[in-house]
Amino acid sequence: MEITGLSVAEIKELAKRPAEAGEEFILALARDQRIGVREIYRKLKKAESAAVAEAQRLAKLFVYEDDLRAKGYNPVAGVDEAGRGPLAGPVVAAAVILPEGAYLPDLNDSKKLTPKKRELLAGQIKELALAWAVGISTVEEIYRQNIHYAGLAAMRRAVMKLKVKPAYVLVDGFRIEKLEIPQIPITGGDGLSASIAAGSILAKVERDHIMDSYHESYPEYGFNRHKGYATPEHLNALARLGPCPIHRAGFRSVADSISINGWYIRAR
Repeated sequence: MEITGLSVAEIKELAKRPAEAGEEFILALARDQRIGVREIYRKLKKAESAAVAEAQRLAKLFVYEDDLRAKGYNPVAGVDEAGRGPLAGPVVAAAVILPEGAYLPDLNDSKKLTPKKRELLAGQIKELALAWAVGISTVEEIYRQNIHYAGLAAMRRAVMKLKVKPAYVLVDGFRIEKLEIPQIPITGGDGLSASIAAGSILAKVERDHIMDSYHESYPEYGFNRHKGYATPEHLNALARLGPCPIHRAGFRSVADSISINGWYIRAR
């Protein structure tokens, strides 16, 4: 491909679609000695290297799923929860069954992603997944069972709501009790398994939406900003106002606020 007659601006436009331009275009860029063209070539090669590295990272995320499929277990679901640490709101879990060979660039543990990236990936996951479902444990259940068992209950509900029954389940953290499907608990699974990572993203996005809706009822607490976590803003609101009905009365920071403000009866 001959590009010497093209301006740098014209070449830059072609470089926006390198796959369409073809391999000869890349070779022509490498031969061109113009500073502007050399910069375009450098950026394209950098992007190419990043794409290869991302593909390799994503392939590693499917090690557990691929191993189970090789053993005859198909489909495989991943499940994770969001909301273990906050002082308010429910714990939300999501289960996801991704198709074999699924390609979701930037898929990762939800905690490592920006809110905007989580929202984008959540839409892609829902569109691509063979099945996905959400399970919730309420503030009342957290109070009765403790956060650990409430989180497991939310994950079990998410798995059981899947429209496609999984042959095996990959679980972030701890084994789910009363789940009559083979499972593998994986510590740090949201960073090691693609299916669990997808579940962590859907759970986080769903819970954030729930906390945004609670902000409409209790705007003075700022739930749309901190999502119920123990930020200085949230703790200051608790000290001033006491808890509202969606606060977790069994958590020490909330209990201290109840004690200080004498709101226990109203909060429960």
